[in-house]
Order: sequence, then C-alpha cells, then structure tokens
Amino acid sequence: MSLSARAFARGISVASRLPTTRRVFGVSATHIAQRWTLSHGQLLSSAARRGLSTTSAAPQAEPQQSGRSDEAAPDSKAAERDSTHHAVVSTFDLFSIGVGPSSSHTVGPMRAGKIFVQDLVEHKILERVASIKVDLYGSLALTGIGHGTPNATLMGLEGELPETVPTETIISRVQDMHDTATITLNGAHRIRFNPDKDMTLHCYESLPQHPNGMRFTVFDANGDMLATNEYFSIGGGFVVNEKTQVAHGENVFYRDSKHDPMHTSSSSAAGEPVDKTGAGPAAAEPAQMDERTQQDLVTAALPFRTGKDLIELCEREGLSIAEVVYLNELQWRSREDVIDSAYRIWNVMDDSIRRGCLSTERKLPGRLNVHRRAPHLYQNLMRGIYGTVAGQGLLSSAPNAQGALSDGQTGMLDDGAMGGSAYSASSLLGTALTSTQRNELSGVFKRRQRARRPVLPQLDYLSVYAIAVNEENAAGGRVVTAPTNGAAGVIPSVLKYHLEFLSEDPSRDILEFLFTSAAIGMLYKRGASISAAEMGCQGEVGVACSMSAAAFAAVMGGTPAQVENAAEIGMEHNLGLTCDPVDGLVQIPCIERNALGAVKAVTAAQLALQGDGSHRVSLDQVIETMRQTGHDMMSKYKETSQGGLAVNVPIC
Repeated sequence: MSLSARAFARGISVASRLPTTRRVFGVSATHIAQRWTLSHGQLLSSAARRGLSTTSAAPQAEPQQSGRSDEAAPDSKAAERDSTHHAVVSTFDLFSIGVGPSSSHTVGPMRAGKIFVQDLVEHKILERVASIKVDLYGSLALTGIGHGTPNATLMGLEGELPETVPTETIISRVQDMHDTATITLNGAHRIRFNPDKDMTLHCYESLPQHPNGMRFTVFDANGDMLATNEYFSIGGGFVVNEKTQVAHGENVFYRDSKHDPMHTSSSSAAGEPVDKTGAGPAAAEPAQMDERTQQDLVTAALPFRTGKDLIELCEREGLSIAEVVYLNELQWRSREDVIDSAYRIWNVMDDSIRRGCLSTERKLPGRLNVHRRAPHLYQNLMRGIYGTVAGQGLLSSAPNAQGALSDGQTGMLDDGAMGGSAYSASSLLGTALTSTQRNELSGVFKRRQRARRPVLPQLDYLSVYAIAVNEENAAGGRVVTAPTNGAAGVIPSVLKYHLEFLSEDPSRDILEFLFTSAAIGMLYKRGASISAAEMGCQGEVGVACSMSAAAFAAVMGGTPAQVENAAEIGMEHNLGLTCDPVDGLVQIPCIERNALGAVKAVTAAQLALQGDGSHRVSLDQVIETMRQTGHDMMSKYKETSQGGLAVNVPIC
C-alpha cells in the first residue's frame, strides 16, 4: 500500500461574493467609513497551513457518562494558550454565513469536506482517486442524523461551501448519491460511493483531540490509500486538524487569502510538492508553526488575551471595544470591505428573521412534528417592518420607542377573543364561592378594569425574532453563526429589537453591536470553547447571551467596564446549561432557549448600565468557571442526546 501524500494545503473561502444589497437604512459604506475616523493599517496575510498525514490517531472509547479526562490536561492546555496566543480572530470568522441546523455539525463538516478535496486538487491527487471512506466520530455520529451532518459532509466533498450551497438542492443531491452509488468530488471527479457503506458513524468512539472528529481517506483503483486526514469541528464553523490544534491551540480556522475573496492581500507560499516518503514537510513543521504564531501576533494591531487586557487596552488608548475590533480588522481588509462585510452579516441575520416570520410552512423537519410558531406570533403582534402578509411589502410604520401600538393595530387578543368579558378574580375562581366571598372580591378587584394587554412588547419582539431565526435554522435555512447555529437567534434578535425600538443612529449601531459582541466571543473562544460538544449549551446560548448583553450595553452608551460587566452577568446565569437536543434535532429545547437567551441578555445589560462598571465577579473568572464546568460535565449532557430532555421526552 502506498504511503499517503504529506503536503501543506490552504484554506477555504467563507464569504460569499454575491453583491451586497445595502438595504440597511440607505447608508453607504463610504459614509460610515468617514465617520469611523480610524487609521488604516497595512493589509497582512495570516494564512494557516495544515498537513495531510499518513497515519491517524487510534480512536479511543468514549468514557461512560463522563466527559472527564486526565485532570492535568486542561491545565496544560490553558498554560499553552496563556503563554502563546492572543484571543484575536476575525469578526468575519466568528460571524460566518452558513446553513442550518448546526455550525459544528453542519457548517464545520461541510467546510472540512471542501478543504479535503481542495487539498487533493492542489496536490494532483484527485484524478487518481477511485473511492473514498468517511468516518464520523463522537457527537458528530450520535446527533449527526438530526443535525444534518452526513448530508453536509457530502456537499463539502462535492465542493460546496456553506455560504453558497443551494440549500433547496441538498436533499435531492444526496438521494441521487444513494440511487447511483456515486459522488462527484469537488464537482468534477465522479467516483463510486455508497453512502450506506462508505460513510460510518462511530457513535461510541471519539478521536482523542475533540468530540467532533471526522476522518477522510481516499484510495486508488488498486485499493491503495492515497491520502487521509482528520478534521475537528470545534464550534462556530471553525475547523482544525490534529497537528494544527496541538501546535496552535484552538484559534485557527483554515483560511488562506489566496482562496478567500474577503482578502485582497497576497497569500503565503504555495503548498509543497507531494512527498511520498513523508519526510520533507514534516521536517519543516516546527519552523512553520513558529512562523504562524508570529503572524498571529503581527496581524493583530491591538492584541488582547483576556477581558482584563481588553478593558485596560480601551482605557489606555481611549477606544471603545468596537473600535479595538475595527482597528484589528483593518489589518486584514480595506475599510470599505470591513463595513460592507459587517452589513452583509447583518443583512443575512435580518433576512433570516424575515423568512422565519413570514414562513408559510407549518411544521419543522423531523419526527418531532414541531410546529413553527414565529409566523403566528408575528401575526399576533401585527406590527414590524415586514408587514403581516408576505408579498405586501414593507410597512411604513414601525413600533415607537415605548412599544405603543400604531393606530388601527391591535394586540394579541381582540375585544371578542374572550367572549367580550374582561378577566376578573371572581370569573377565574369559578362558582364555588359564597356571596360574602364574592362581595369581598368585588370590593377589591373590581375597582379598576384590568388592561386588555396580554402581551409585553419588549419580550414578545425579542422572543419572536429569536424563534424566527432558529426555526429557519432548524429547517436548514441560511443563517449566520452567531457564534454558532444553535444559538443563531440571540444576537440578531437583540440587535433588531434595538434598531426598531431604541436606536437613534442605526447605521453606526449595527457596526458597534457586531464588533463589540465579536470581541466577547473571541474571549470565550480562546478561554474556553464555543462548542456544545465540549461545554454543553453554556458554550452556545450562554456565550451568545453574554455577547448580546455586552453589545446591547455598548450601543446604549455603556463604558467598556459596564460592557464587560454585562457580558459577565449574561454568562454567570447560564453556567451549567446542558445540551440535550431531543432526537438529535436542533429544535427542542434549542428554539425556545434562544428566545430566553435574548431576554436575559437585555436584562443583564440593563443591570450593568445601572452601575459604574465595578463588580465582584469578573468576565475572565466566569469564562474560566465555564471552562471548568464544561470539563466536569458528563458527556451525556454535551450534544450527544444521551441524557436530559433527550431521554425523557417521548419522540412519538
């Protein structure tokens, strides 16, 4: 059997080149760039290199009912991160456009498949491939069917990207693979492939580096292995492999400016020639890892590792958190590109809300037969910028800052909804009361008519927007990982609520909200994880709540210290949140949990804004607590559907 190719490959594009429709309040990128009077740094490339290996780590058995490993491991990993890496990644890596229902189980595997076939093309292996084997491990196998992992992986192998794949064609294309027992690698090379036999789900095995592991192996016509590699989807659509993760921590999403239309600078050197002996590239790896670490430090104009670093940086330089992130982005992109990319992210978020609110589908996919609620909730509110009937265009009116109903609009219940009678204590208590008791109640409770307002505008808007996004995500629609798909509804909901009800400068607030929330997400990604397979749902909805709380405090005029406090409150009260999706679907409890996360984010920000920013528990302490909690959490509560609601709620 021939040795596999050892080579260095490059990253994939994560940003669509579709023209940006700047329909956000009619403000151009140039106008905003002029208002953000910040210096423009030199564009630099920070391409991440990876290796195709001839061998792979042997799978290890998943510990029963426990996610604990050797106690020294987390400390050593934390020490490595502390000594080497800052927290800065691109906002547009953290917020990337993808498809539902999961960033770690759908977006990540699709990107991994694309990376692998792109490697084969660049190193002239693809045309020699006659067959391929796909192995999915751990959480990817346990909840993969409900999360769409197999389909997403196959789309990646066919050369699709989450940002651009036609979502309506995925099911039919996968069915064609089953019918013909073939797959077209990278959209160009058709080989034999039986999904039922050539894709294996290892439900009770996990690769040692991460619970979300996958392995691709290709063979020639003689059955000899040509190449193999393992990839790990670490949350939020980020993908690494074993060598990169060990040498560079968890801060790398494979991306090379040569293949990334979001970058305009030149890429790093091309990959090395295929080396059948496996000796050439391996000898150069230490130097390349050191170079990549130096690139990481150079390309961050204002690096920070912790929340404390970030606040001190803001105070020292007189900058807001959003401005720090913006200056860092200018190291990789032009000013107009940064602004356009931010608006593109918001437009996709906003569109996912619109599609969720106006959807005509009654049920979500899967055996749970979950009904879509966002359209009905939105119709009950009878207001918003989309109108109440699809196709009628935008309404000219929007809710005012106090949440009052516009003229001619009604609340959730009209006057005849309860048969024309008002709520009263006596009517609710029934007829088993004496006349004395009724007189007593009448003397107290009938002195004023109860307001016919069974809706709370703020809570209802936050809830319906979050539910709309996550129902679109559950249906496999296009959403933004914020920072994951399972938590994709929290940030769009809070931002849209602010824009509709409170904002006096929406164009600027969009930028400040996204950049502030991104900074907080970077801290969690570096200090803990945004993967539910590692942290439980505290790493998804908990992190999204913390990010939203910080961003909401920022656009409401909070100081960096108040913003950090809001982020801390948002996570402190999500610690220990488990991930136990029923039937492996991102529906129960995920959809409602996003609505509650949005409400909690606004409450956390309001609490922080009432203080001066000083508080007893720091954001860094909460992030470390989250990391330890996730480490100690039993594996059945970390996106495996082996515990919690997943085993107590009947499927049918």
